[in-house]
Amino acid sequence: MRTFCETLEFETKGELDMLDITEEVQGVVSSSGLKEGLANVFVIGSTAAVTTIEYEPGLKKDFPAMLERIAPKEIYYHHHETWHDYNGHSHVRASLIGPSLTVPFKDGRLILGTWQQIVFIELDVRPRHRRVHVQLLGV
Repeated sequence: MRTFCETLEFETKGELDMLDITEEVQGVVSSSGLKEGLANVFVIGSTAAVTTIEYEPGLKKDFPAMLERIAPKEIYYHHHETWHDYNGHSHVRASLIGPSLTVPFKDGRLILGTWQQIVFIELDVRPRHRRVHVQLLGV
């Protein structure tokens, strides 16, 4: 078994910016020379998340609406007492979705469904410079 890692970097537009990073993650797999294994995609930071969805206009509206129902922005969060940055909902939402995703790959290609993309979700209240660490384990 070998490992290979690379960090993706990009700018976000702020809260609920959703970015399809499938091709970038596939690029890491392709450049690694590994043929089969696991790709772990990890968000460095506590107010963003990564998941898989069908990255299409309807779900790009439905997903934020779901987050608002589960962890509303306008309710009180005790986190506000600590930093006064009013992003308590961002932390809660990020913890629900999660900071990492593991995707298998074979023959140098990520194993994803036809309508399944790897999506980064910005949950903080402002634009951010983000880093996503992609670590591969394989042969």
